[in-house]
Amino acid sequence: MHVLNVWITFISITLICSSCNSDTAQDKQLNRSATAMRNCAKELELSPQEEARIRDDIKAEQKEQRIREIARAKFRAGMNGSILVAQKGVVLYKGWNGLGHFEKGNRDTIVEDSKFQLASLSKTFTAVATLKLVEAGKLSFEDTIQKFYPDFPYHNITIHDLLSHRSGLPNYAYAFDDSMKINFYKRDKPYPTNATIMHWFATVKPTPKRYNIPGRTFSYSNTNYMVLASIIERVANQPFETFVRKNIFEPLGMHNTYLATSKNDSFNLHKTAGYQGNRRIPKDYYDDVLGDKGVYSTIGDLFKWYMALNGDCLLRKQTLAEAFIPRSFEKKSLKNYGYGFRMRLDNNEQPEYIYHTGWWKGYNTMFWFSPRHQYVIIMLSNRLNRLVYDVQGIANVLESTNRDIGPDDDGEVDI
Repeated sequence: MHVLNVWITFISITLICSSCNSDTAQDKQLNRSATAMRNCAKELELSPQEEARIRDDIKAEQKEQRIREIARAKFRAGMNGSILVAQKGVVLYKGWNGLGHFEKGNRDTIVEDSKFQLASLSKTFTAVATLKLVEAGKLSFEDTIQKFYPDFPYHNITIHDLLSHRSGLPNYAYAFDDSMKINFYKRDKPYPTNATIMHWFATVKPTPKRYNIPGRTFSYSNTNYMVLASIIERVANQPFETFVRKNIFEPLGMHNTYLATSKNDSFNLHKTAGYQGNRRIPKDYYDDVLGDKGVYSTIGDLFKWYMALNGDCLLRKQTLAEAFIPRSFEKKSLKNYGYGFRMRLDNNEQPEYIYHTGWWKGYNTMFWFSPRHQYVIIMLSNRLNRLVYDVQGIANVLESTNRDIGPDDDGEVDI
């Protein structure tokens, strides 16, 4: 009996060590990936000679003048925020207008490094962070939520379902009775976090009839990306903020990008506030819930994000390609969703434009790019204005086509 116990103990220790070694190997892979990203981002920077050649090739001077006129018209019409337009790695226009905090007047005008809440545009970072863990072997598209949160009340929902908005989960912002907010609200801890919401799901179990069968249909829900961020925390054994900073922001040189929960003093430098009209929107009850929203960034850092997405810096080509495969296939449409990215499809049902919009408490955002024409249009605003979603005029200049888009592109307002 003693020998048997020793043998069982030996096997247990061996299995534990094997798991530790596996985790170490996967962590090393993530570290190597971060180093490769850093080197790749530097290689994407154009030399003066390369930029001059490209500027001549795309007729940059003529485009700059026309785009400047369009941007100034948006600012005159009331857009309060920042715009950046680039093609083939060359910035054709960047400009800004308005106030970061209206009550401070001209003492706080918007500048190039002003930080805006990206709202649902934040989902692009959550998706890539998830794909990084898949690539490192720490996650599988077929893993269910219960593998990481055994008490989660809805079953048979996979990572794939969450990424593609096919889980059927209700939106957490509307899924719980107001009494939850009242009971949770304490002076020392007034705002819920991802851990709070996951605990509520496990203990309160929202009404099942507000839940659809996983995989049945596309149904945009911010809960999907809140859950993904929570899973990333469990798998990486670190806060979501730490993971994305270490594995995305820092390697790409996105030094002006932060999560809403950041305690870094630099976060407050040129950080804007959100407005509807001239009324400032106070901190929202769900502002500290991350993954579906919560990233603050600048036009310059988002240009770096675009360059990395299109420069094979973030993931292996095969892995990143998963994000741009249409996943909402119930009915034929030019509109679709992949993993964290919206798409406009061509006649062959391939992504012609890739983008994400955002709206949250006075902020609205647009990140629109064309793989074919190699351009990006970035518009960030801290006062709600639909002009942010209108890319038609600028797209006409860049490719002589006629495109326009609404705030959500599927009939619903999303974060």
